[in-house]
Amino acid sequence: MRKSALLAIDQGTTSTRAILFDGEARPLASHAIPLRQIYPANGWVEHDPAEIWQATLACCRAVLKGREAGEVAAIGITNQRETSLIWDRKTGAPLANAIVWQDRRGAARCAQLKKRGLERSISAKTGLLLDPYFSATKLEWLLKNVKGLKNRDIAFGTIDSWLIWNLTKGAVHATDVTNASRTMLWNLKSRDWDASLLKLFGVPRAILPEVRESSSDFGKTDPMLLGAAIPILGVAGDQQAASFGQACFNPGDVKSTYGTGCFALLNTGADMVRSKNRLLTTIAYRLNGKTTYALEGSIFIAGAAVQWLRDGLKAIKRASDSGDLAAKADPLQEVYLVPAFTGLGAPHWDPDARGAIFGLTRNTGPEEIVRAALEAVCYQSRDLLDAMHKDWRNGNGEDTVLRVDGGMVASDWTMQRLADLLDAPVDCPIILETTALGAAWLAGSRAGVWPDREGFAKAWARDRRFEPAMDDKIRNAKLKGWKNAVKRTLTNG
Repeated sequence: MRKSALLAIDQGTTSTRAILFDGEARPLASHAIPLRQIYPANGWVEHDPAEIWQATLACCRAVLKGREAGEVAAIGITNQRETSLIWDRKTGAPLANAIVWQDRRGAARCAQLKKRGLERSISAKTGLLLDPYFSATKLEWLLKNVKGLKNRDIAFGTIDSWLIWNLTKGAVHATDVTNASRTMLWNLKSRDWDASLLKLFGVPRAILPEVRESSSDFGKTDPMLLGAAIPILGVAGDQQAASFGQACFNPGDVKSTYGTGCFALLNTGADMVRSKNRLLTTIAYRLNGKTTYALEGSIFIAGAAVQWLRDGLKAIKRASDSGDLAAKADPLQEVYLVPAFTGLGAPHWDPDARGAIFGLTRNTGPEEIVRAALEAVCYQSRDLLDAMHKDWRNGNGEDTVLRVDGGMVASDWTMQRLADLLDAPVDCPIILETTALGAAWLAGSRAGVWPDREGFAKAWARDRRFEPAMDDKIRNAKLKGWKNAVKRTLTNG
C-alpha cells in the first residue's frame, strides 16, 4: 500500500477541522465542527478541552471514512496559539477549562509587572511584550486558582500538546518551537525554557512539554483511534503554519491571516529583529537545526467583528452579506469602528481599551456600520505593515506584496479596500486553507511525500490579485481619521 495521503488537523478558536490531502497537495476531504465559546466573566474566554479532543477525533474519523488509515503517510497539527490548559498525567483528564488566547484575566498581573520595570527584560528574552495574550499569566492563574493540584502529577500544554498527548494516549508530551515561543516562558537566545521566568510566574519545569522542531517526530497515534499507528511529523502554531502554506520562506515575505483575529508575519530570516515599534519578535520556524525568525503583528478582532455584526448587532444574516452591504454605504459619511472588544493588540497593546464608534449621524445606518467594521480590519493591517516597514531593514525593504488567507478573504470588497488602504497589492492563493496546508507540508516534507521548501514555493499558485485603486488624497484623509479614532479610544496614552 502506497502511503501518499496527509492528514492535517487545524484546531482553531471557533472550530476544529481536519483536511485530508493527496500527494499533490489537493484536498480530498474536509470536515469541521464548531467550537463552543465559554465566557465565565467579563473579559474571560474559555474552551472545554474534552470538547476540543472529541471534535478533533470526530473530524479525523470523518475525513478517513471509507479510506484506509494505512494510506496516510503522516499527520500535521496546527493550533490556536497561547491558549493554555493543564491536565492530570495519570488520568489524562483536564483539570480546568482551557484559557483562550483572547482571555484578559491576566491584565492586572501584566500591569503589575510593568510597574516593576520588568517588560524590557522579559521582551529581551522572549521577543514578546507583557500582555495577558500570552500563556505565562494564564498558566500562573491556573496554578494558583485550580483547587487540588498539590497532590497531582500535572502537565501543561498549549492545544498542540493536548492533542499530541491524546493522539498518542499519553506516550508523548511535546510541543514545537513556534508554540513554545508564544508562552512568554521560552528564551529565544538559549532556545530553552527560561529559569528566571519560570520562577517569576511560579511554573515548575517538570510540568512543561519537551520542545521539538516543527518538522519532527512527535510519536504515533494509538492504532485504536484511527485504525492505524500514523506518525505525527509536523506541528506549528496556526500563524506560522499559514506562513508555510503561503510559501513565505524568504526574508521579506509577508502574509496576513484574517480569521477570528488578524495576524501578519514578516520573515526576517536568520536575523532576530528587535522591534522598536511594539511588534513581536517570534520564531517563524526551526528546521534542520536552523532557526528562522519573524516580526509579527497581532490584531485581536478581525472576523470576530463580522460575527458581532451578525450575532450581536443583527445587522447581517450571513457573514458573506457584509461586503455587499458595505458597498452600499454612503461615501460621504466617514464612520470609524475601533473594535477593541478585548483590548487592542499591536502596535498599541492596550488591554483596557474598549470598542468605540465615531462619526455617527442621524443618517448613519447598518450599511455605514458594516463598512466601518470591515474597514477597521484594513486600517489595523495598515498599522501593522507601517510598523513592520520601520523595523525591517530600516524601511529600506522591497515593496510589499501581501499574501492573505482566512475566512475574510472570500469578500472581494474587503480585499479591494485592503489593497486601497495599504497602497499595496494583495494576493489571494488558490488554496485558501493555508494553515492546514502548512501543517500538511511540515508532515509531508519530513515523510518524503511532498517537496522541500523550494519545490513547495514553486507550486504556490495565486488565484487573484487586488491592486490599489484609491486616490491618494482620499486614502490619506481616511487614514488620518482612523488614527484620530484610535487615539480617542486608547487608555494607555
